[in-house]
Amino acid sequence: MKNQSLHRRNFVKATGSAIGGVWIANRTGRAEGFWQANDRPRVAAIGTGSRWCQKATGLQGSYGSAPDFKKYGDYVSVFDADRSRTELAAALVKEWTGNQPATPNDYRAILEDPKVDIVHISTPDHWHAKLLIEAMLAGKDVYCEKPMTLTVPEGRAICDVAKKTRRVVQIGTQQRSSKQFIQAVAMIQLGRIGKIIKATCHIGGAPTSPEIPLADPPKHLDWNLWQGPAAVAPFRFLAGDNGETKSWSRCHYEFRWWYEYSGGKLTDWGAHHVDIATWAMGLTDTGPSEIIPEMVKHPVEFRDGYPTDPSRYNTATEFFIRVKFQSANLQNANLQEDAQIEIRHDGDNGIMFEGTQGRLFVNRGRIAGKAVDDLKDNPLPEGALEQAYKNRPLVDHFRNFFEAARDRTEPISDVHSHHRALSTCHLAGVAARLNRKVVWDPKSETILGDPQAQNLLGREPRKGFQTQMS
Repeated sequence: MKNQSLHRRNFVKATGSAIGGVWIANRTGRAEGFWQANDRPRVAAIGTGSRWCQKATGLQGSYGSAPDFKKYGDYVSVFDADRSRTELAAALVKEWTGNQPATPNDYRAILEDPKVDIVHISTPDHWHAKLLIEAMLAGKDVYCEKPMTLTVPEGRAICDVAKKTRRVVQIGTQQRSSKQFIQAVAMIQLGRIGKIIKATCHIGGAPTSPEIPLADPPKHLDWNLWQGPAAVAPFRFLAGDNGETKSWSRCHYEFRWWYEYSGGKLTDWGAHHVDIATWAMGLTDTGPSEIIPEMVKHPVEFRDGYPTDPSRYNTATEFFIRVKFQSANLQNANLQEDAQIEIRHDGDNGIMFEGTQGRLFVNRGRIAGKAVDDLKDNPLPEGALEQAYKNRPLVDHFRNFFEAARDRTEPISDVHSHHRALSTCHLAGVAARLNRKVVWDPKSETILGDPQAQNLLGREPRKGFQTQMS
């Protein structure tokens, strides 16, 4: 196959300023032609916390993507900023396969290893973009857990790199490979509830915390590395009965509730449900025009868009955010001219589509509505679900990725559509933090008439942790 390396000068012009990139020599890997007969791709994991496999955190349970991921590829290397998790992950891989994976002390050893075909990224959100871009430029295909980015400019840079390198990247929005969500998308696109008036995404609100005291990070955790591109902050930890984690902290699972590392529920569950809503409504090639925070509550006071209390969780606990689109961008014949998306913390987790001829609700447990009941007498056309699923057979999310890597095709959860959906979530976060309307130009991907909001759209990476571009 053709060498997909980039012309450095042209690529600098395209993406160099988007995320504070630093340029290094181009690297190539084996992934371009790895899939031969009876050949399983070799996978490296960067980030081996609970999303990778709950057992790698010392807890018992089946949660995590690695147990399914290993059906299609062989883990040959694992890395985490928490050395205890690296060691537990390595032990799990040996238990699964009988082979001892490499456990490098630096994630860059994985990117530089020509034997690695696929990189599986399961780090906290603030690391995703840097690792994803560097892995693509190293010649790897990538499976990245959602959300893909922490900021909108990161998403644009990822899309540009993916287009130029032709790497295959799947985002871990696994609802796209779930039959009831595919069915909902097909029904919406076939007009089974008429023209769409509104899609309401019920995603839940973030938890609160007590004041979390300063503490020394555990010896097995490289706290400086864990923070990576984010601004330096002291470690905090408080033991207590906090559900699954039994503690409050700035680290590991709890990173989700700090704007420094995440967008809270807006990018956690929002990355799932807003993605399905925009997919069903045919809005994956455009974006909103206005994002209006009708109601927002944060657990701490905010000033100029930034939390004032560094000792408590700070992402939004309650919210009702209205997302409007310019009628010129609503090209789908099955949408009303004023179709909207609402993002709410309340209600049953899931998506409610409201159309001119009825409603349809879907979540991970059910799909319901009169149009669903009517399928008994008026089933969908043969192949309708496969057509919605990019004209491919319905398979699990991981198999879809591995088949796309083998065939050099676009997977179901591609970076371009995810960037568009996630941009809506990021914009909702900006509007929530400032508690005011944000006006968006989806073509230039800029906030109009509000320099303060535009400033919140991106973040300067910490010195020494800029994305390595080539």
